[in-house]
Amino acid sequence: MELEAKAPPPTLIGRLTQAVLVLGALYSLYLVLHPFTPLARQEIPILDIVQLQRSTHVLFLLLGGFLVAYALPERKRTLGAWVYFLLTLIPLYHLLFPPPTGTPLPGSVKAVGLLYWAVAALPALLPRLSRASNLLALPLALLPTLYQLRYFEELVYRAVLPEPWDVGMSFGLIMLVLGVVYRLLGPVMPVLILFFFAYNLYADRFPGAFQGTPQPLDLLLGKTFNETEAGIYGLITGVSAKYLVYFTLLSGMIAALGLGKVVANMALALVGKHPATPGRVTGIASVFMGMFSGSGAADTQFVAALTKPLYERAGYDRLIAAGLVATAGTIALITPPVLGSIAFIMVEILQISLLKVIVMAIGPALLYLTTVLAFNEFYARKAGLAPVAPELGMSRRVYALRYSYIFLPILLIVAMLYLGYEVRTAASLALVLCVAVAYRDPTVRPKGIAPIFQGLAEGFRTLLPIGTAVTAANLIFANMVISGLPSKFSQLLQQVSGESLLLATLITAVFSLVPGMRAPPTATYVLTSALTAPAIIGLAAKNFAAEGLSQEAAQQAALLATHMFLFYYAVLADVTPPVALSAYAAASVFGTNPLQTGIYAARVALSKYLVGFFFLLAYSGTALLILPVLETAPPEKAWSLILWRFLAVGLGVVYLSASGAGYTRRVLARWEAWALGVLAFLLFVPHLYLNLAAFLLGLLFFRKGRA
Repeated sequence: MELEAKAPPPTLIGRLTQAVLVLGALYSLYLVLHPFTPLARQEIPILDIVQLQRSTHVLFLLLGGFLVAYALPERKRTLGAWVYFLLTLIPLYHLLFPPPTGTPLPGSVKAVGLLYWAVAALPALLPRLSRASNLLALPLALLPTLYQLRYFEELVYRAVLPEPWDVGMSFGLIMLVLGVVYRLLGPVMPVLILFFFAYNLYADRFPGAFQGTPQPLDLLLGKTFNETEAGIYGLITGVSAKYLVYFTLLSGMIAALGLGKVVANMALALVGKHPATPGRVTGIASVFMGMFSGSGAADTQFVAALTKPLYERAGYDRLIAAGLVATAGTIALITPPVLGSIAFIMVEILQISLLKVIVMAIGPALLYLTTVLAFNEFYARKAGLAPVAPELGMSRRVYALRYSYIFLPILLIVAMLYLGYEVRTAASLALVLCVAVAYRDPTVRPKGIAPIFQGLAEGFRTLLPIGTAVTAANLIFANMVISGLPSKFSQLLQQVSGESLLLATLITAVFSLVPGMRAPPTATYVLTSALTAPAIIGLAAKNFAAEGLSQEAAQQAALLATHMFLFYYAVLADVTPPVALSAYAAASVFGTNPLQTGIYAARVALSKYLVGFFFLLAYSGTALLILPVLETAPPEKAWSLILWRFLAVGLGVVYLSASGAGYTRRVLARWEAWALGVLAFLLFVPHLYLNLAAFLLGLLFFRKGRA
């Protein structure tokens, strides 16, 4: 569920919401400036200690999240709500009735814990309590942060043996995080987290390989609250505080200053009058918007509203149009330099630079775009649509030159990353540059400074569902670290796959898509990277070494390819039915059925599923990511592999798009479409002679006569 950027109503709660959002934004921006201010010499904990910076960031997420949720419609009492509520009873029971060997908890701690539970869980079954509970959550959210601030130096030594109020504050904070994620994103992610809590509490009751040693609740809560990098304020939460907030603020500022329309019009300026113009604009506009936002559903909705009149004028089928827009919208999640939250989590987990992730994302993003454009071209020709042209009020060339400055912030980010500056510094300066160019151009200049504060508020508002999801993902990570489940799952995956990389990759792809259909991409990546990555990396490294690579080079290539594979499939879940958030966003604009839109989006995006799958099956397949082969092979070999794989897979994308549309230079018979689809699949396989044969046979279907 994406939150719409709407101005709050002129009420006390509305004004409070706006104030909290702006303060959250300003706090993050000040942290960039702090080392250069006189306050840097004062040793203020919430400004100087990373752990407390993150706890303050989470506080703003909670305050903003509950205030925004106050204005949202009440969630209905669904099956997911019941599951969420019932699972919250498990940790509550262990808090109220701890074992004799655990930390003794006084009645006051239990009472406070019960209050936190009621605020977080009761509205799931009693939606009428939502508004009151949202307001009550505000003062309750302050307590864990103040407790961290007061006892931080002591807490780091009490992770294994927590004090009673350590347990109470940890329980309360976790309940609030689950509660706000439930309100903003639904029950799926809280249910996942509570399942892992339950696993840790009852590990001895699980069957077979998953049987383990149960952990007491006080230990779980102590490590979650008191640990530095493995707790709730750990490295994944740090992704929101260190990276995401700055890019969402940049996106919010662009929207508030009216520059989003300029970005979209740049896409219009690059296409001419043609039956395929609507789809072309969709693809290009999605890439341009993705450079700034990194939000799939939000960009889908924006591009859908922009292009809907063009699709109607050209005569596109509404479902095809909605499917194209839904598919293209998810490009934002893999479009450099912003990408999505997963990219920054990968940066922290692998301890690599964002620039490396950007380089690896270029290839998949281009192939993804090719998928959209190719399907659109074949469909437009098959349907015999009317040519349409965008309306800009001036020539396309003049418009493109006049407003080309809009991309200066993106160029600034890339340049600063290349020069070694911190991500947040680059993004913050890009935000300042956006403000400067907007106020300098008289055709877009806002009135007064109110839009700046609106941009800060809307940017932080956009962060709320993403940032709370990232914080919740840290809970998944923390629980899996405590349980030792990743090693057990990896061993099981190796056994089930019979040490076959092909089968292990296929199982992992399905495993990524199934939870990802309902969980945010962030949660999907954290879950799959923890559970499946070790096994996949081991099998891939073994295969790569058999191709002549050194063990070190094979391990490095396998590490990067595996995590990009998991990144890519977590993103694909966003456009995979039945949930497909981007499909819902497109359907809301085009007035189509969301499920049918998701099916059509998956049809358009069929080749996307194959592109990611072949990252791992051979060392040459990693050439689609560019970096793994550049780092592990001589330059001449690396570039020849890159050229070959991009050419073969690019042709495979075109062939498969033609197969899906049922058209090349003529309408294809059903058997011809299937045959071309098979040849397309063979082009994805990293085998030179097989690719060459498939390419030549495929050309037969592009003749005007019969094949």
